[in-house]
Amino acid sequence: MSSPPVAPAPRWPLILLRATATAPAVLALLQTVLAAGFLNGHYEALAMHAAGATALAAVAVCQLVAGVLVRWPGRGPRWPLGVSALLTAAVMLQIGLGYNRALGLHVVLGVLLVSGTLFALVGAWRQPLPVRPPAPAGAGGPEDADGAGLLPRPGGHVGVAP
Repeated sequence: MSSPPVAPAPRWPLILLRATATAPAVLALLQTVLAAGFLNGHYEALAMHAAGATALAAVAVCQLVAGVLVRWPGRGPRWPLGVSALLTAAVMLQIGLGYNRALGLHVVLGVLLVSGTLFALVGAWRQPLPVRPPAPAGAGGPEDADGAGLLPRPGGHVGVAP
């Protein structure tokens, strides 16, 4: 008695995770620059820091959705879901601390938040993508005579026309 063949895991949830892990990392680093600008006396940077926090919260929620998609339809690891949930909660707490002017906790959590987003970024990009299944005959794969306008895959034979 053999079990039915398991379909390969889809690639798109991990690609989405990579995109949604990159955006908060960039925004978190931008937040440090805006906070430093405010502390250096550029008071207009505070409004931009608040807008950046809103954007960071939005992409953190998107990253949480990507973590769910990696785990369930993507049959991927659990850590993206846990890390994304933790980062989303930390961003929400961070926004509350900032608006309540609890600056001691706000700065400490901000350092941890930047570290966490960079950890998630590295983890997302180190997660290998599932191998693509071979294309069926006639679907534009390498066995098609005309190549269907596709570029050759790396490592394959590349012919040069005279």
